[in-house]
Amino acid sequence: MLTRLLRAHLGAYTKPLLLVMLFQLAQTLAALYLPTLNADIIDNGVVKGDTGYILRIGAIMLAVTLVQVVCSLGAVYYGARSAMGLGRDIRAAVFHRVQDFSAREVGHFGTPSLITRTTNDVQQVQMLVLMMFTMVAAAPIMAVGGIVLALDQDVPLSGLLLVAVPLLGIAVSFVIARMRPAFRSMQTRIDGINRVLREQISGIRVIRAFVRDSHERERFTEANTDLLAVSLRVGRLTALMSPIVMLVFNASSVAVLWFGAGRIDSGAMQVGALTAFLSYLMQILMSVMMTTFMFMMLPRAEVCAERIQEVLETSPSVVPAKDPVRLPEPRGELELRGVEFRYPGAEQPVLHDIDLVARPGETTAIIGGTGSGKTTLLNLVPRLFDATAGGVFIDGVDVRELDADSLSAAVGIVPQRAYLFSGTIASNLRYGSPDATDEELWHALEIAQARDFVEKLPERLEAPIAQGGTNVSGGQRQRLAIARMLVHRAPILLFDDSFSALDYATDAALRAALADETAQSTVVIVAQRISTIRHADRIVVLDEGHVVGTGRHEELMASCEVYREIVLSQLSEKEAA
Repeated sequence: MLTRLLRAHLGAYTKPLLLVMLFQLAQTLAALYLPTLNADIIDNGVVKGDTGYILRIGAIMLAVTLVQVVCSLGAVYYGARSAMGLGRDIRAAVFHRVQDFSAREVGHFGTPSLITRTTNDVQQVQMLVLMMFTMVAAAPIMAVGGIVLALDQDVPLSGLLLVAVPLLGIAVSFVIARMRPAFRSMQTRIDGINRVLREQISGIRVIRAFVRDSHERERFTEANTDLLAVSLRVGRLTALMSPIVMLVFNASSVAVLWFGAGRIDSGAMQVGALTAFLSYLMQILMSVMMTTFMFMMLPRAEVCAERIQEVLETSPSVVPAKDPVRLPEPRGELELRGVEFRYPGAEQPVLHDIDLVARPGETTAIIGGTGSGKTTLLNLVPRLFDATAGGVFIDGVDVRELDADSLSAAVGIVPQRAYLFSGTIASNLRYGSPDATDEELWHALEIAQARDFVEKLPERLEAPIAQGGTNVSGGQRQRLAIARMLVHRAPILLFDDSFSALDYATDAALRAALADETAQSTVVIVAQRISTIRHADRIVVLDEGHVVGTGRHEELMASCEVYREIVLSQLSEKEAA
């Protein structure tokens, strides 16, 4: 998965990567050349007492060092730019894929997991690539070059490499093999921490209202302890790495000095050659150690890449039309023909064979018990879901064939849970119509019965709104969401239980104002209050996903027992009549 992910996104950085490899090659060759020059100074300058020779070779060493530094800086610069760009591209790819998801795919992954995959998981892959470009790319060149030059210094002494390098590789592989499952478990635990934190921050009012602070602390402690346990397991494995590397490193140095001293004593080797050989051994083991650091990051990056690819390879259930149809000026006629909707793996559909027609200038109300499918039905119109059978039509065109812009222009919706974005009141109202004037915003606020409280704010339209609209009341949030939809000016207006947080007086005033404003629009209201829908032109009664009644209030009171029970649960017989 990691290889596939990198192959898909590294193509745009071919030139920078070639420069990285050239710089790494140059700086590694320079680093490999320095021990040979050092040996030459010792054998031909220090031993013979030739100061001029020492200065000449020393000057060459300084020049080679300068080349090494410049090439190293260039490699780090282009490597870092490429790695950071790769991280940006993967984050953008995940973000755009999630934007294409329907509510079904978002629910499958879960919001906390999607956040972790877009941030922490991408960061792990990015850090691995950064390490690979800036450090590990030079390791193979240094290892091969070090072995060749070590053989050039002394072939018999090079036999120690046949023991030291494989021993280090086997020990490191043993540790890394046990890291992979631990890293997968760690990323899952991070998802858990995100989920608990998100719930506790979003539900802080509920927690305090029910005095569940201690319970939530225990939940967080449990999630935190789970992550700690996995992190400690990874930490123990990581802690083994350094002692293993240093043990092989130091044991090899001692062995080289021990056997090298004997060869110098016998005259088979010079002091400078032993110094150079020891330097090459250190470079070889350093290259192995740098590769080891990458291998420490590799298991976690592989797990993260799998999680990222899982998102990228998930196809949205709501797909754009191949040949989209545009509606120049949508009239707003809405029709559902034989609509059925079933969640994946569900035994029974949520909606069964729904037929419904809503025309411009009419108000259609949908009512039913909890779980009867009201919200699901409404969500099929703007394609938050797609019907699994039948079709939803706007002006005679199936919404699955409509251009996304045309569908957005035709439908305005106030969801069951009114959501506001961080920013200002004006920025939220202009969400569906960026070019709306202040006069249009005030008009929409007046219709939505929100003008009074907005005018009382010191900043008025520029008053700040917190994420989710948590700094305004539930009723104010609903009214601002309704005003936002009115600014959008779509011919089809969907209200999903959008008046539940309003008092009866505000509800009545808002509906009266809406009646004039939406006289030519197709209005569909999902509501629980009978007072909100009793004067609708058409009332559709849902029960367990079936339409069990259609008509006006008086007709349904006489013909639909389900509707009658709902009405009498809220009103007396006299009030209902």
